[in-house]
Amino acid sequence: MATFHRVVVTGIGAVTPIGNNIDEYLIGLQSGLNGVSNITLFNAEGHPCKFGAEVKNLQLEKFIEPKEAKRWDRFSQFGVIAAKQAFIDSGLEINENNAGRVGVIIGSGVGGLLTMESQAQLLSIKGPKRVSPFTVPMMIPNMATGLAAIAIGAKGPSSSVSTACAAGSNAIGDAFRILQLGKADAMICGGAEASITPLGVAGFASAKALSFRNDSPETASRPFDAERDGFVIGEGSGILILETYEHAKSRNAKIYAEIIGYGTTCDAHHITSPSPGGTGGAQAMKIALEDGNLEIDQIDYINAHGTSTSANDSNETAAIKSIFKDKSYLIPVSSTKSMTGHLLGGSGGIEAVACILSLTHNFIPPTINYVNPDPNCDLDYVPNNARDAQIRVALSNSFGFGGHNVCLAFSKLA
Repeated sequence: MATFHRVVVTGIGAVTPIGNNIDEYLIGLQSGLNGVSNITLFNAEGHPCKFGAEVKNLQLEKFIEPKEAKRWDRFSQFGVIAAKQAFIDSGLEINENNAGRVGVIIGSGVGGLLTMESQAQLLSIKGPKRVSPFTVPMMIPNMATGLAAIAIGAKGPSSSVSTACAAGSNAIGDAFRILQLGKADAMICGGAEASITPLGVAGFASAKALSFRNDSPETASRPFDAERDGFVIGEGSGILILETYEHAKSRNAKIYAEIIGYGTTCDAHHITSPSPGGTGGAQAMKIALEDGNLEIDQIDYINAHGTSTSANDSNETAAIKSIFKDKSYLIPVSSTKSMTGHLLGGSGGIEAVACILSLTHNFIPPTINYVNPDPNCDLDYVPNNARDAQIRVALSNSFGFGGHNVCLAFSKLA
């Protein structure tokens, strides 16, 4: 009979629109910092949406050699920096004896979109001989994983997940399973994305998925609010170091929290719209609760997918109600996307980090820009201000195009 190992979080790293390291990110979450502003990464004149949640003032040279950085797409830069932060935070050391027992899984919904766009333009304008020899390794979505493994020296289980906006959470869940089964001692996992590009913004705008609140970008990301009109595209990376409990204890590692449940499902319904009533998301939550042997009254916080789109927010609310029944109204539910925007495949990473910070610092991040209640969204969304709270167990939801649903359950170490 298989032995299942407990899995704990020993390191965290984050590059986000509201902070470029864990200390900054924590302050941003606690203060309700708004990371949304007009786009500066390209000239957005002529675009129907002219704003996003950009990573600002990132000092690449602290983590990546400038020559190397030029050969990496922006999403890989974010992923490697967050991975290095988490690795340093964990105190984990890799050598010839243990490198094969440390793995990496970093998810990305799109990968090197900026590289694809810029090189396609070069091909069109200047011909095939001007296309960079680094084009393919820069644009493939597994390269954040590959570069992080190279930078840290991790030679164990290695893969990448591309389940749209669920990718970061799937990566964490898959790493959790590998450790549970004893196939590795430690895993570097999370998500990275950098899709604030002309094509990325235009594509989501054409699909009517983005907010078009150009006259007030700072109020555009307003999950669960009655006047929400779409999501705000963001960028960045969130990374966790997971270890088996035995391995972490053997080296006297600092332990932030334990990951105890993982649920993943598919709606099999529509390429972009969630299933009616959020049934797929509800099933993912149910599986995560069962996986962690959790009762509904043990859940103290839900970090919602909460995109600020009409379909997601009402369906996610319905999904929560279908699982938690009357308890739904007593569980604080917030969307940190109100502050960070939507990082697509990177969102699950930074939201998992937010849950870890909530557990360890005893607070619940707010849903900012919540002004006008929606009758179809009637839960406690922690409006506008963070809240002090003792949290035992937190859930993190991530849902993606293609019908992908993920729920992760984190707890204080028992």
